[in-house]
Amino acid sequence: MKTDLSKILTISGQSGLFNYLSQARNGVIVESLADKKRSCFGMKSKVTTLEDISIYTDEGEIKLREVFGKMKSELGENNAPESKSPDKDLQAFFAKVLPDYDRDRFHVSHMKKVVTWYNILKEHASLDFESKEEEQTE
Repeated sequence: MKTDLSKILTISGQSGLFNYLSQARNGVIVESLADKKRSCFGMKSKVTTLEDISIYTDEGEIKLREVFGKMKSELGENNAPESKSPDKDLQAFFAKVLPDYDRDRFHVSHMKKVVTWYNILKEHASLDFESKEEEQTE
């Protein structure tokens, strides 16, 4: 089954990724991808879909879905480096996957988030993403 990145959420202050379930009166109801626990987060929580995230490159920005695709091509069936890997290992990995990433604006802290999200999606969802055309036909 393909993953719809517009329904996969990251919530500031929370670890992991969440699947959007429903709108609540004063927030959103989500389910953790890892342990399937449901939670409600209020309107004060900073909620972002993975579809809306881009990474800075020397040429502009590249959508996270494209970065995940490049990571999958590079890694095959292997996991991405762990977020606790040494900084230079993460930088070397992204230099291979995304050689033109903006070294001034795409920091190691961002790299750690991206590899963590990649590994969570690989383990609990799918790295095969729905395209905009598929979403519109449904």
